Amino acid sequence: MGAAVWDSALKSVVRGGRIVTCGATTGDQPGADLRRVFIRQLQIFGSTLGNLVELQALVRFCTRHDVRPLMDRVYPLGEAHAALDRLASGQQFGKVAVRIRD
Repeated sequence: MGAAVWDSALKSVVRGGRIVTCGATTGDQPGADLRRVFIRQLQIFGSTLGNLVELQALVRFCTRHDVRPLMDRVYPLGEAHAALDRLASGQQFGKVAVRIRD
């Protein structure tokens, strides 16, 4: 999340809804329509990663239910600059990864 989607996130939440943000990939200074927050009685939470036990439970859940991240592209290590260029272009849809070894 970040500035690029903050306004849309605020507009998409129903009365009494919650927004949970765990990053600021597209900017950490979004504008905030405070009227929308208080009139709709929205809750906004910041979240970081959990602890090791929670991570292990998440990995088990993803394995059990075959949950996989949406991958845009995987680049070999020698093309790491191309991967960064792809991210900088903002045209990726999903994750961009760099494979360290074959």
